[in-house]
Amino acid sequence: MSERLARLAQEIKREVSSILATEVKDPRLGMISITDVEVSRDLALAKIYFSLLGDEEERMRTLEGLNRAKGFIRSELAKRIRVRHVPEIAFVFDPSLEQGARMDALLKSLQISKEDEVSNE
Repeated sequence: MSERLARLAQEIKREVSSILATEVKDPRLGMISITDVEVSRDLALAKIYFSLLGDEEERMRTLEGLNRAKGFIRSELAKRIRVRHVPEIAFVFDPSLEQGARMDALLKSLQISKEDEVSNE
């Protein structure tokens, strides 16, 4: 990725996080975090990756809320970033936070069972 695209992606990530935290008042959007942004080479599309802790139903509600707010978020982005054409935005769920939490829990359970084995000897 070129330096310009990387810089634009970081700026979009920062601004979308700010917009979601302060401007969007949708109850479906709970504890959501923007994890990454990928901008296409032609600047036509920005994939915004988000994560949250919750079940599949909560994830779908959040995605629905994000898609409903997409137009508003894009118009706010137009006011905040300096590009001739603000890219279309698409929200994509990023499971890495959830997977990390699962791995952490698994490692802790393995550590506890290892400690139990040592204390039983």
